Amino acid sequence: MNWIWTCRPTRSRPVSGFTLIEILVVIMIITILASIVSVNVLRKPGEARVSAARLQIRQLQTAVQLYKTEQGRLPTQEQGLEALVAKPTLDPVPARYPDEGYLESRTLPKDPWKNDYVYLAPGRQGEPFEILSYGSDGEPGGDGEAADLSSSEL
Repeated sequence: MNWIWTCRPTRSRPVSGFTLIEILVVIMIITILASIVSVNVLRKPGEARVSAARLQIRQLQTAVQLYKTEQGRLPTQEQGLEALVAKPTLDPVPARYPDEGYLESRTLPKDPWKNDYVYLAPGRQGEPFEILSYGSDGEPGGDGEAADLSSSEL
């Protein structure tokens, strides 16, 4: 019997995983994409703030609708959006208020310009409720970044 020794290692199973080169290529692609996105956002900070405000208004709108579904009624004008983060103390006080509230945070978010959102019940056009941000100037009306953003228009 002749035994031939080879320098080639034998593998009993295939090796799985990524090589260092593959990982570096993926990191490079992610870095390039992140820089493109950040440059575009930094060029248009006003548009980014308007988009963020619209997103927050949608989240607040969903939370108000969940409140209505669970409590059988909307928060009153006097209870306001605070009813989403803390059990209201003004009538009508909900009987089955969840311990965690209706938002992820225990504080209400401010709009991107650091102003409070406005809650109207009923809304200005007869809708059951409306959530508003008065834009960059914090005052009703305005154009561009200072324009009002309303849950009725989303």
